[in-house]
Parts: sequence; structure tokens; C-alpha cells
Amino acid sequence: MVEGAPVLAVFAHPDDAEICAGGTLAKWASAGRVVHLLVLTNGDRGSSDPAADRAAIAATRLVETEAGAAALALSSARSLDVHDGELENTPVVREAVVRRIREVRAQTVLSCDPTAVFFDIPNAETNDTKTAYNHSDHRTAGAIALDAVFPGSGNPHFFPEHLEEGLEIQEVHDVWLGWTNQPNHVEDITDQFVTKIAALGSHESQITEGIRLWDEWMREEARVAGARIGVDLAEEFRILDLS
Repeated sequence: MVEGAPVLAVFAHPDDAEICAGGTLAKWASAGRVVHLLVLTNGDRGSSDPAADRAAIAATRLVETEAGAAALALSSARSLDVHDGELENTPVVREAVVRRIREVRAQTVLSCDPTAVFFDIPNAETNDTKTAYNHSDHRTAGAIALDAVFPGSGNPHFFPEHLEEGLEIQEVHDVWLGWTNQPNHVEDITDQFVTKIAALGSHESQITEGIRLWDEWMREEARVAGARIGVDLAEEFRILDLS
């Protein structure tokens, strides 16, 4: 990782960045890195109310995305107009991600691990585990991010129209993948955890159980990760060094 280098976070849904990597993104931003967010869907199915208007849901979630990014002190937040649950790894979507990498000159890309299909979630009360199934949009977002990085943003023959518009190719030096079953790095976010929760709280339409419950759940997850490196709270990543 190049110190101070620009970052692009690529996630499927409006609140994914905060849940997966909000502490790390806030830490980088507070250290002076220019951090940008690209959300690949509009979140228009983020409601359990069958009468809810999906266009209205998408509009609400865009406002919440911008508020969450502001709470993390990110430099920008953009969303694509792909329907929630319909994200596919297509040239159209890859073009949008490659374009954004080139625009912001990202040297670090942060997303989620596309190979993580199932997660084992420990239950401290019952001393057993349950298995969760990862959302297909999450996995697809990770695959899109990886393909946009290589082969993609650094190759002039991928989306050469960008070069005609004045954009230059951009080599990405490292990729950080959260929501992974194969972490090789633990990032201390003890000082940023409060910011992570505050940013998640910006997504009011999604916090139906109350932010306190999210705080408790994510704090326990962060505590377990932190214990692996002797800190209070942390986030785990699978880092790919492309340098």
C-alpha cells in the first residue's frame, strides 16, 4: 500500500461499505488519504413493505449513502442505477468501475471477497455456530471490482474510449477484500469504531431493529477480530499485493 494514495471502495449496496469496512475507510480518510465510494446498485428493494415505491426507496437510499460517506469523511460517493438484486458482471458495469478507478487515480481498491459464499457465525450464548449465505450482489461486486482492476484499469485496450476522452490508464497497487473467509490482515479500528456506527446510522431506512443492536453485533465481531492482534476492535481483510 502506497501511503497517502487514493482509494476507491466498490460495494453492492448503499450500507455495505459501513458494515464491511467503515472503520478502515474512516481511518484512511482521517490520515489524509482521498477515499471515494462507488455503490453498484440503487438499493431499490431495501424494504419489506410490499406497497413501498421502489423509486422512492432508491431516492432515500441515495441520500443515506451520501450521508454515510460524509460521516466517514469520504471525498465522494456515487451510485449506479442497477436494480437491487440484479447486479451482474457485465462490460457495462465493469466500464463504470474502470472509469471511476481512472478518474480518481485509485491505487487501492477495497471491496468484498467474491469467493465467500458461506459464513460460519459463532453464537457466544449457545457456544455453537450457524451458517449464513452471502448475498449474490456482494459476491458479484467483488468479482466486478477484481476484473476492473485486472485486466482492466491498467490496460489501454480495455475501454479505450476513456483514453480518447482524456482519461489515462491507472495501475492499482493493492486490493483489500472484506467479508472474507481467508483474511491475511487485521486492521485496528479501535479509534474509528464510533465513526463506523455513526455512519451506519445514516442509513435510517435500514436500521429497523435500532442502531444499538447493530452496535452490539458489529462490536462483538470487531472484538473477536481485534483479539487476534491484541487490540480492542478491528476489521479483517484479504489483501492482494499487485505491486
